[in-house]
Amino acid sequence: MTQMLFGPYTLGRLALANRTVMAPMTRNRALGNVPGDLEAAYYAQRATAGLIVTEGVSPSPNGLGYPRIPGLFSDAHVAGWRKVTTAVHAAGGHIVAQLMHTGRASHQANLPAGATVLAPSAVALGDTIYVDAQGPQPATEPAAMTEAQIQATIAEYATASQNAIAAGFDGVELHGANGYLIDQFLNTKTNLRSDAWGGDVQGRIRFAVEVAKRCAQAIGADRVGIRLSPYGVFNGMAPDAEMDALYLALAAELSKLGLLYVHIVDHSAMGAPTVPQAIKDGIRAAFKGTYILSGGYDAARAEADLQAGRGDLVAFGRPFLSNPSLVAKLKAGAALTPPDFSTFYTPGPKGYVDYPA
Repeated sequence: MTQMLFGPYTLGRLALANRTVMAPMTRNRALGNVPGDLEAAYYAQRATAGLIVTEGVSPSPNGLGYPRIPGLFSDAHVAGWRKVTTAVHAAGGHIVAQLMHTGRASHQANLPAGATVLAPSAVALGDTIYVDAQGPQPATEPAAMTEAQIQATIAEYATASQNAIAAGFDGVELHGANGYLIDQFLNTKTNLRSDAWGGDVQGRIRFAVEVAKRCAQAIGADRVGIRLSPYGVFNGMAPDAEMDALYLALAAELSKLGLLYVHIVDHSAMGAPTVPQAIKDGIRAAFKGTYILSGGYDAARAEADLQAGRGDLVAFGRPFLSNPSLVAKLKAGAALTPPDFSTFYTPGPKGYVDYPA
């Protein structure tokens, strides 16, 4: 039997060397929210992945909720990311930028002057957010977005998509998972609106669909993917009785737009609730583009799920942090280097670019 995981795959305009994806993982290394040589080295070390999805990158000053996360809304951001994409492409890799607006998962002290913590509704996170020099602080209660702010934010996603292409990225992934802004519109815990951006399933998926539509118009639908987390509980999310219907409706609308891929989060391997196979299969059937699996995979399970047709690509997260040559190790069945959890979100090269390749 031919091994699918290590075989080539055509993803839109991209000829991937294999079916592994480096999952997006927050690393908090971008001083002043601008990536540079350190990030370029980190991603280039991992360029043997079939596709790299960057850490979350904010499309807006309002979305920089965590310390040292990068942006993609200024000339300096574009120039910094160009170093990264140039290094990855020189190493033979492909890379997309994950656009992540933190919404209510934020602290005002992490935002630049003039920026505001925004969310669909004025519902506080109820958790702490780390602030450099202050440590963990209670998350700032967000302001409920006005119609004008919603429209402006959608436009920011589209502009950030154009900036991503200008910076040399192969496309973008919209972060619609894990309790960040797009997910906050999807979820009844955080979307209490009674206007056209909330309420029933069609209202709650509207923001995600409009962002995807505008980004597709800006750079081409075949350069836009999305990450979703049905049944996720991170950042205070919670399932509801309409959750299956919502994700099936969303998948159908995204499929109509011709989006490049859908990337499903299943963090049950790390203790999160299991995502029912039925909803994974339902999204797979409703969405006609590429389907990326993720969640605690090893090579054997990845191969089995690819062979069974459950997905087209498989994302690996933490193993890529501490194993820059993960693809070669998986192929050889070699032992993996464990990650240093204490350096996941700290500034500087330690635990970032110093793992043995």
